[in-house]
Amino acid sequence: MTTIKLHNTRTRGKEVLNPINPDDVRLYLCGPTVYDRAHLGNARPVVVFDVLYRLLRHVYGTDHVTYARNFTDVDDKINATALARKEAGAPGTLEELVQERTEETISWYLADMAELGALEPDHMPRATAYIPQMIAMIEELIAKGHAYADGAGHVLFSVKSYKDYGALSGRSVDDMIAGARVEVADNKRDPMDFVLWKPSTDELPGWDSPWGRGRPGWHIECSAMSHELFGDSFDIHGGGNDLMFPHHENEIAQSCCAHPEGDFAKIWLHNEMLQVEGKKMSKSLGNFFTVRDLLDQGYPGEVIRLVFLQTHYRKPMDWTDKKAKEAEATLRRWRALTTGINPAPTASVAVIDALSDDLNTAGALAELHKLASAETAADLLTSARLLGLLTDKMGTWSQGENHDLSHHEKSLFDARQVAIETKDFAEVDRLKTALIAAGVEVRMSKTGVELVPGPSFDASKLDAI
Repeated sequence: MTTIKLHNTRTRGKEVLNPINPDDVRLYLCGPTVYDRAHLGNARPVVVFDVLYRLLRHVYGTDHVTYARNFTDVDDKINATALARKEAGAPGTLEELVQERTEETISWYLADMAELGALEPDHMPRATAYIPQMIAMIEELIAKGHAYADGAGHVLFSVKSYKDYGALSGRSVDDMIAGARVEVADNKRDPMDFVLWKPSTDELPGWDSPWGRGRPGWHIECSAMSHELFGDSFDIHGGGNDLMFPHHENEIAQSCCAHPEGDFAKIWLHNEMLQVEGKKMSKSLGNFFTVRDLLDQGYPGEVIRLVFLQTHYRKPMDWTDKKAKEAEATLRRWRALTTGINPAPTASVAVIDALSDDLNTAGALAELHKLASAETAADLLTSARLLGLLTDKMGTWSQGENHDLSHHEKSLFDARQVAIETKDFAEVDRLKTALIAAGVEVRMSKTGVELVPGPSFDASKLDAI
């Protein structure tokens, strides 16, 4: 059987994946808080874990892998968006508007992730469906001396009660206090203690509990949901590295204190952050994009996915328009090569080996380029599909758009050869300008000319050239 090695954040090195139960390999990804559209950075862990999910299914069998990705559907940000709607005159109670917003946002999220070729997980638990389990876990933590109620509707976790706190991120408690926005409150015994339960007003979503009507803190949600689905121990837990502290650190503390007989997650995977044109994505810089923004601008989901896969998940990823155009050209070539071809029985060993080495998607893509160069179309098709590329569902954007531009390539090449001799590049410039106006990317080298239709390609404009 293929050996899969993954970089475990907790141990700071690659480890061989030895599933607790090879007949049921279990992985959990922290999903979105559903108050708005998913931005580009939100999509990166989804694509990373989708590749891992596909690899595990390939190695262990489709029926022997269980993947869960949650929805946080109770949160102050959701409440704020619902309150803004109510103040704008939307009908319904605040709680009804919260429910309306979460349903709307979840549907957006699933549609956008499907556009990126992500398979739906086996479980997509919503926090609001697991409130009894959260209350039970909080009661267990109180009984074991790891949490305390303040008498005013709050329950807090006592960080000092868990001696291994900070092992995941590798920081001391003092460092974490200095580097984080720790909320100092009178009801805390220690500045690092965090909320497990808090009171709710009558208008906001809330549930009855031993501590009064209220709602859960963020961190307890994933601990309770993963335990209900996977038990005391499971194989892989993941998310963006911005979740490492405090969210994942707090998850570990809660879960290991409530269920010390288990290991919680054996391997922790964290992806690096995303940039846009070399800068941190930020609304203030004007480079903040949701996935839907890019889709509406004409970037196919398959193109976005390929750009993501070009960078190893543990390295910062830079989204650029140049990368997107190159990815589109690559996918057009690969789709042209594999049109009408039956896929090979199994993916290339070299591609599988690359993915098995800590999800080396860049290495796997290099192998796909080799297969394309050798025109081994059947192998290319099957191997690309292991990465979620060249699937039938993902190819609708390119259907009917494989235009033959060879005539225009020859015309531009011939014009350039004449221009080199006469030193008059007027005709070359005219042709290039017209092609670019038609949405064609012009690539010229010493050996030839390559014309690639871009997202704004308009074939009708070629008639005038």
